[in-house]
Amino acid sequence: MTAAPATLNATDRPPARRLAGRGMRALLLSEVRLFLRDPGSVFFALAFPAVVLIGVGFAIPGMDEPVTDPGPWQGEPTIFVMIPAVLAAAMATPALTTLPVSIASYREQGLLKRLSTTPMRPQGVLVVHVIIGVASFVVASLLALGLAALIFDVGGPQQLGTAVLTGVAGAAAMFGVGLLIAAVAPRGNAAQGFGMLVFFPMLFFAGLWTPGPVMPDAVAAVATWTPLGAASQAMTTAWFEQGFPLLQMLVMAGYVVVLYPLAAKLFRWS
Repeated sequence: MTAAPATLNATDRPPARRLAGRGMRALLLSEVRLFLRDPGSVFFALAFPAVVLIGVGFAIPGMDEPVTDPGPWQGEPTIFVMIPAVLAAAMATPALTTLPVSIASYREQGLLKRLSTTPMRPQGVLVVHVIIGVASFVVASLLALGLAALIFDVGGPQQLGTAVLTGVAGAAAMFGVGLLIAAVAPRGNAAQGFGMLVFFPMLFFAGLWTPGPVMPDAVAAVATWTPLGAASQAMTTAWFEQGFPLLQMLVMAGYVVVLYPLAAKLFRWS
């Protein structure tokens, strides 16, 4: 007489939350490998800000001369004034050019639809890509700052803690914009188009072409209410001043509070 096959009781089954957690780890490792295999994504996410900084420093005459305009940056090398804008570009590049395209391409290929049959939730998919994007921003920032110190002999921020805090807040706000695009874009090329449509105006408000000393007051006032403009202004305060950029921090926090839940709500598997 053979024994009846054992059945798996509900209490013996792994909780869906535990399965989703394991799935997130597996998805994160898989996405990291895919990211590193794409030379284009690696270059733009990690090396592009440093290339911009070095290119501006050598291509534009007078970048090694001190700023004469009155302000917190007076006496600093002109290229030093570009640091906050370059760091803003470092957070915008993966947020608007890498993350939305990756997720939308998976949607187009049907990979997200397959993933929807697992315990994985939309928040898990989005969080995995944000982790990779934020890590890319950190590496790109350290690379750009290291080369700037080595080549142009620029110093660090006056407020290191505030610089780190504003950088994290700015990255979180920008990735909220990228997540919103990724949540609704039906195809990879559509996500790329939407991302580029936002990318260049954001860089303008961040001061990549009009740094703090030369940015008109009206443009600076508008930039304060954009996620990347607020990030650049907040980092400018951390690098050159002694105050705390409260308004800019509130603006960036507002984007995080609104955009992350909205992206999760609008997220489509197919």
